[in-house]
Amino acid sequence: MLAGISLGSNIGDRLGTIRQASLLLKGMGIQIVASSDIFETAPWGVKEQPWFLNACLLVDTSVSPRELLSRLQSIENRLGRVSRFRWGPREIDLDLLFMDGLAVDEEDLVLPHPEMHNRSFVLVPLNQVAPDWVHPLLHRRVRELLGQVSVEEVLRITDF
Repeated sequence: MLAGISLGSNIGDRLGTIRQASLLLKGMGIQIVASSDIFETAPWGVKEQPWFLNACLLVDTSVSPRELLSRLQSIENRLGRVSRFRWGPREIDLDLLFMDGLAVDEEDLVLPHPEMHNRSFVLVPLNQVAPDWVHPLLHRRVRELLGQVSVEEVLRITDF
């Protein structure tokens, strides 16, 4: 099953942490099909904090959405993520954006990610790895969703 994962960091060694998260995913048997470039992006929600580095991965996995989410949370914990406040600074943030065309709405698991279509820091890198993925609720491709958001505060900085 193909899944999209968003990676973000704005505290500490941002680039190193994002790359380490990718290596840990591989170590958990998750096959990375494609990696976006890494982008520096303005904070979303709470503006008074350091800028983020963001990227997306397209992965192939046979695990369930719940198990993949659990693995992402395990990696966040291993890399020292500290919960501070909503939309606050993060050592690492791993979000499960989608799994194929599944639509799930449960208390602790929502697919596709409920805000992904509003966030340029997700859509710009996601467009590099899955431009033709169709949002199962909005019935629009990633590249179409990207056309509806401002991308002026998204700066490409390096290859993954």
